[in-house]
Amino acid sequence: MGFAAAFFYLFAGIAVASAFLVVVARNPVHSVLWLILTFVNGAGLFILLGAEFLAMILVVVYVGAVAVLFLFVVMMLDVDFAELKQGALQYLPIGTLVGLVFLVELVLVVSTWAVGPGVSGAIKVPIQGAELTNTAALGHVLYTHYVYFFQASGLILLVAMIGAIVLTLRHKPGIRRQNIAEQIARGPADAVEMRKVKSREGV
Repeated sequence: MGFAAAFFYLFAGIAVASAFLVVVARNPVHSVLWLILTFVNGAGLFILLGAEFLAMILVVVYVGAVAVLFLFVVMMLDVDFAELKQGALQYLPIGTLVGLVFLVELVLVVSTWAVGPGVSGAIKVPIQGAELTNTAALGHVLYTHYVYFFQASGLILLVAMIGAIVLTLRHKPGIRRQNIAEQIARGPADAVEMRKVKSREGV
């Protein structure tokens, strides 16, 4: 067994084991920590495949943003998951039906899976020459051939983020808010008050 094969079995074994622990862990904080370990080992598998860009995105986006954000939300909100699980049995028939549908779809996908005849040749041919790395080749494709689609996806995400902020924003009465126009219009007479204090007397 070679060096790359040993690391493949190491990363794959830890990833499968940690993914199983994500599901069976009772504490949600422990589940998030096992999920982070799964992502890190998945990034190691991508590095072995030569896809360093996907490995970097997996660590930066999922581990650095999604998993850590979920971890802080779980720890800060202190959600009572035992209370949430009390009514879970009533959804068991629907969940079983959905699971069976997904299982049939996976069996159909695996049974009809085939490799296209031109895939092996397309993989061997670089996009702009052998001197480009994987990340440089992806950047060249995204910012030249698919630049409009890339910008459109960013615009859609921006609109979705603004919509989520607008929908969740609540103005509570009785809370003093900042008024920038009033702050800029303030003069020295409004901000400073001069008083004559007598000797040995307070204000």
